[in-house]
Amino acid sequence: MPLRRPRGGRGLCAAAAIALGLLAGCHQTLDAGYDLPRLLPVGPTNPVIISQDDWSGDWLGEYAVLLANSGGPPLVGIVINATSIWGDLDINVSGWNDLVTAARSSGLKNIPDVTRSTGKPLVRPSNGDIDSTTANNSEGAQRIRDLSRQFSQPNLPVAVVSGTSLTDVADAYLIDHSVVDRVVVVAALGGYNAPNAAMGAPNGDMDPWADWIVAQRFRYVQACTYYDQTADVTMANVPYLPQNALGNRFATKLPNIINILQAADQVALLAMAVQGFAVSVIRAAPDTTSAFDASQGVVTQIAAPLAQSRLWQMLLDPHTFGS
Repeated sequence: MPLRRPRGGRGLCAAAAIALGLLAGCHQTLDAGYDLPRLLPVGPTNPVIISQDDWSGDWLGEYAVLLANSGGPPLVGIVINATSIWGDLDINVSGWNDLVTAARSSGLKNIPDVTRSTGKPLVRPSNGDIDSTTANNSEGAQRIRDLSRQFSQPNLPVAVVSGTSLTDVADAYLIDHSVVDRVVVVAALGGYNAPNAAMGAPNGDMDPWADWIVAQRFRYVQACTYYDQTADVTMANVPYLPQNALGNRFATKLPNIINILQAADQVALLAMAVQGFAVSVIRAAPDTTSAFDASQGVVTQIAAPLAQSRLWQMLLDPHTFGS
């Protein structure tokens, strides 16, 4: 799926492919032409809704609950779906419920319940009009709508941090167009190859039409620069983990992480929540033929060591757990 460059030129796919090639492998692109005046439109004070599928392959959930209790973004919602890669919704939800239980029993406060969402990938209508799309009206979309109404404030929107398909986010727009006034989407998704950022794998290939809706309608930040997450917690660190249920979760989950080098999904949260983690953010413009003309941000460079240092600062601080 292309996004046309603001000064002429083309994205990675031809503009004519929007109608005919969108669902046949053509990934949306964002042109990365000039620096944002500030790095991100959301930060450590913005309420966060996590939108995710898997629980086992990264530390997104663990970072989220710790940051919410250590001066980071308050965590107001957890929306879990199933995707083509992580297709068992029961397993996905169970793993996230276990995190919530471990966090609460370790003394972490204000940890929300998990919302189970059954929405399927959205289908592009034959006329290509976003607003003709049939909504799922999924549980996740309803939760994003309702929480954004509850927690957004003027100049302090809710950040939907996504490490999965953008299905529920796009669906939230379909059931309530005004959600775009209350939400900024920060997604770990796709990749960057100057001057374009493509909304492909990881995560962006699971619902291309939802990608298109989100990039066209929402304030959108794409974090597509990843890092080696195996340094965040190592086997040598295990004795220093907190002696509580969350520390035990880190230890038991660690063998999964060792086999998954690239940290994808937590980069979206870290980019907005940890000062200095996002080093370079560039502006991208959606297709200028669209009626919606807001600019988007692409995180192109990160300070990866800050992830580990911030994590252990939280883990070793007894005040994190209410002591």
